[in-house]
Amino acid sequence: MTRKILVTSALPYANGSIHLGHLVEYIQTDIWVRFQKMRGADCYYVCADDTHGTPIMLRAQQEGISPETLIARVHEEHLRDFTGFHVAFDSYYSTNSAENRELSQQIYLRLKDAGLIAVRTIEQMYDPEREMFLPDRFIRGECPKCHAQNQYGDSCEVCGSAYAPTELINPVSAVSGSAPIRKQSEHYFFKLGACDSFLKSWTRAGHLQDEAANKMAEWLQAGLQDWDISRDAPYFGFEIPDAPGKYFYVWLDAPIGYMAAFAHLAEQRKLDFDAFWKPEAQTELYHFIGKDILYFHALFWPAMLRFSGYRTPTAIFAHGFLTVNGQKMSKSRGTFITAENYLRHLDPEYLRYYFAAKLTPHAEDLDLNLEDFMQRVNSDLVGKYVNIASRAAGFLTKRFAGRIGTLRGEDSLLLVESLQKAAPQIAEHYEQRAYGKAVREIMAAADRVNAYVDAQKPWELAKDPSHADALHEVASTAIQVFRLLTLFLKPCLPHLAQAVETFLRIPPLAWSDAAELLSPGHIIGEYQHLMVRVEPQQIAALLAASADSLKSAEAPAPHSQARHGQAQQHATQPLQPTVGIEDFNKIDLRVARIVAAEAVAGADKLLKLTLDIGSEQRTVFAGIKASYTPEDLVGRLTLMVANLAARKMRFGESQGMVLAASDGAGPFLLTPDPGARPGMRVK
Repeated sequence: MTRKILVTSALPYANGSIHLGHLVEYIQTDIWVRFQKMRGADCYYVCADDTHGTPIMLRAQQEGISPETLIARVHEEHLRDFTGFHVAFDSYYSTNSAENRELSQQIYLRLKDAGLIAVRTIEQMYDPEREMFLPDRFIRGECPKCHAQNQYGDSCEVCGSAYAPTELINPVSAVSGSAPIRKQSEHYFFKLGACDSFLKSWTRAGHLQDEAANKMAEWLQAGLQDWDISRDAPYFGFEIPDAPGKYFYVWLDAPIGYMAAFAHLAEQRKLDFDAFWKPEAQTELYHFIGKDILYFHALFWPAMLRFSGYRTPTAIFAHGFLTVNGQKMSKSRGTFITAENYLRHLDPEYLRYYFAAKLTPHAEDLDLNLEDFMQRVNSDLVGKYVNIASRAAGFLTKRFAGRIGTLRGEDSLLLVESLQKAAPQIAEHYEQRAYGKAVREIMAAADRVNAYVDAQKPWELAKDPSHADALHEVASTAIQVFRLLTLFLKPCLPHLAQAVETFLRIPPLAWSDAAELLSPGHIIGEYQHLMVRVEPQQIAALLAASADSLKSAEAPAPHSQARHGQAQQHATQPLQPTVGIEDFNKIDLRVARIVAAEAVAGADKLLKLTLDIGSEQRTVFAGIKASYTPEDLVGRLTLMVANLAARKMRFGESQGMVLAASDGAGPFLLTPDPGARPGMRVK
């Protein structure tokens, strides 16, 4: 029976560019979908831009255009980048669609009829100048715990504390710069806690990876809170039925966008929508997501589906984050690389292969080590795989009119048989998303092929006409197994596989073709170069271009903005109230040399700095880990507030504060000009 499968990736937010962190997910998903299609499954891959919310509304206002114009432009950019990396959606849609509006309203009303919607009054921060309630990330102020300045409304980047926006000291609206006020509003809530029994069972029923199920168990044990699903006007989104001025929170309609994208595809291709979404559906439904949005996909989403009369996912596959050279992507180091910038310098299939070689079935972080990237592509793809065709094809076309010969020798037959026997295990690795294991098996097979060619020495056979039959068999064997290797690599390297299919003059490879060989007498085409080496200057040019293009650009969230957190707003920060010279003179700013730096265990954003200020050394905890590695800081001069009262933190005592600049990007340490030395007072 043919498998019928619907696959989705998380929806990229329509407020920034696609970058390499996003592509981990889309490449992972695309490889799995291509494999399923090669196996003959009716497999559909849908996705969409996530288009609603306050950030979209504000960015459109800043650019002087409508939100619809903004999201249409970003949709074209996103689809361009995905296409450039050979990510082949069956439908790439938008959450701002008629289908999504209808489904969101329907699901809401069904949840309401089921008694799972509550209405109550809450107090929020309100911008009186812009006449709007402020999302937490659009409020800045002093942390109520450690008193660090310019912190977000929901958490402190310095001490790591979480708090309510109403606890922030001296809050300021990041939208207008005015002081927000507290204002009450009626909000709508989904009673997630009432779904507790169902979720405890569902999350342990094999739908999640073990580590994800364990994390859900922690949250379930702590107790599920009602989920606020409404936002007040002005807001770009769908209005809640029978609630004028109230809109669905973007996280409610975003996952329903999966259904809407498939509904759009179903209309185009005359597919049965209900066969994939009704509770009794015999089809399969899989979501590929980042581990940071598990809460929404493994709790909210199945609860919404179950209690509104729809089927729940067959499985949710979470992946980890991307680091570059062992660190978070960094604009200052040029390693915050957009898809567009990458495509200007390097072949997209290099990255597809490298990600595949590193991906596992688990939610583990993946590191793009650029030196390893270059070596692995050059060694595996060029040196091992492509080299087989380049070594053998010339003999066939020049000596035997491109005709494949008959294989009779034991060595030839055993080699072919070993690759054919590997096909089921490689297929199982793909099925389980253990792409790294699949790649290792494929390259081990390529090693066997190259060892065979080395042992048979076709270049020596070609010197003696009496060895023509042996030469024909060796060259034919190499091309036969090269075809099998191409079949195995096709989910990862679809464009290269297509070029090989053209070269070999064969129809598109399906997985079942592993059981067959090219018939004796089949004529191949003239060999053309299939792939070239990565050169160090290409990597250097990519990093330089990435650093240049992002110096003044808005940057997306550091991992995946596919609802993996919304893109940061890098609006200019409002000026603080004026102070007199007497107040300013109270601040003792000193030049300091960083003599030691280390990460802080248990803190995602902090580095522990030892600062030399001439007369003494101080310990300061600074929330700059996102921008710097400890070893890069040692020996560097910076500026610090030397007379700031020491404050106790759970990691130790911080005896001052270093100065850094940030508008959402960064933070970036302030550095004095050459000639400054530790202990100098800044005047």
